[in-house]
Amino acid sequence: MREYPGKRRRRNGQRALPDAALTFASQWQWPVVPGAGLESPRRGRRDRTQTPNTNPNPTSTRTSAPAPAPADRPRDRACACPYPECTAPGAHPHDPGVLAATTDPRMVRWWWERRPDAPVLLATGGRAPSAVSLPAVTAARALTLLDRLGVRTGPVVATPERWALLVAPYAYDELGELLGAHGWVPASLGFHGAGGYLALPPSQTGAGRVRWERAPRPDGGGAPWLPPVASVVDVLVEAVAAAPDGGSRLAG
Repeated sequence: MREYPGKRRRRNGQRALPDAALTFASQWQWPVVPGAGLESPRRGRRDRTQTPNTNPNPTSTRTSAPAPAPADRPRDRACACPYPECTAPGAHPHDPGVLAATTDPRMVRWWWERRPDAPVLLATGGRAPSAVSLPAVTAARALTLLDRLGVRTGPVVATPERWALLVAPYAYDELGELLGAHGWVPASLGFHGAGGYLALPPSQTGAGRVRWERAPRPDGGGAPWLPPVASVVDVLVEAVAAAPDGGSRLAG
């Protein structure tokens, strides 16, 4: 049976996150950094000082205002960061920040030896994979259409609410030209390029368990193959635009 980072293991499950982080960094040369993680359910929500409602995801390219944190979020899903109204619980860098992401196995081991339950975050763009994310139900339909059209896809990261298609690194000016052909793009599409980040399996975040919807297939022992964004973005935009809950329209 094929083994790949993020696959659940029946034995020695406590090593799943550190081992995945090391594989991403050292074998695939994907820069990673630990995520803020979630508070322990045994501790409950700690007494936090009043901190401004700062969005911990300053690299997002979406221009809509961040959604407020749900008031009924279970305590065991609260983010371990100091922001009381965190909009991405567990799934963002905090200390260290995203600029510290590295492929150095010594640093990766040091981080996860101290925080073995920390989510594994990929620092997207540059020489690392980029990604396009969209609502899960719409993403499933888009993948079916891509398969029907014979378009080869790469790894797909999934949470219960959103999926992300990993693609080859893209520049934002390249992405802008592709999106400009549509005139507008739905607000529910997310773009993770240079300066961004994305939680990888088998991380646990406030959005739920992160898993592979389509597992990576390393090419000859190296990093998995990634499609160019141009081969998938048109289908993704059209799929979200056609969905009943595709989101508001943003200028292209």
